Amino acid sequence: MLTKNSKPRKRGRPPGRTAEGEATRRRLYDTAIELIAERGYEGATLRDVAARADVSSTLLYRYFPNKRAVVLALYDELSEAFAAKAAALPPGRWRDRFARALEWSLDVLRPHRVTLRALAPVMVGDTEEGVFAERTAFSRERVQGVFRAAVVEAKDAPAPALAEALARLLYLVHLGVILWWLLDRSPGQRATRALVGLLARMLPSAELALKLPLVRGFVTQADALFVEGLIGGAK
Repeated sequence: MLTKNSKPRKRGRPPGRTAEGEATRRRLYDTAIELIAERGYEGATLRDVAARADVSSTLLYRYFPNKRAVVLALYDELSEAFAAKAAALPPGRWRDRFARALEWSLDVLRPHRVTLRALAPVMVGDTEEGVFAERTAFSRERVQGVFRAAVVEAKDAPAPALAEALARLLYLVHLGVILWWLLDRSPGQRATRALVGLLARMLPSAELALKLPLVRGFVTQADALFVEGLIGGAK
């Protein structure tokens, strides 16, 4: 509430970060995520979020001007949590480091599976909020950086150019596993656990195959297509 001596605040997120403001933002964010999980991205409205949180729409818009802001906040939170967890990635072979990073990624995402399933059409097909959208580059690059480090900083890292290409392709494999996991209807997603185990058993063979010029060429060319087709030419 404004007093006579108060200056009106500008529109947008309230300036500064106070404990009260952060608590309010968190409550609104959690409410929005809860509604998206229940009703899907299209079915959840900010008006419904404000009503459930028992605040005015004006207050909500100051923290989240649209649903896109909620989705970007979710991407930010999850990618930050994954990067923090992966900071403890133990030294070793790239195949073991990749397998560990993949498992940790699923661990971080698991509590949000229902919400992420509701957002799957957005993550896959939306040009502004999808995984490869320009607006979400901050999150993508943070996660991709984990898989890059898993390969490039491994004790058996391939030559630099090949290591960079391999890391990007393993990031893409990781996205494929996540999509499988979101769609997995087996009890407790046990099919996903089996898939991750199968990948781990295949990785030693993949490591040996990288010694072949033909396979190295395939990895390099596939990476070039990935960059051109999905990242837009910016490595």
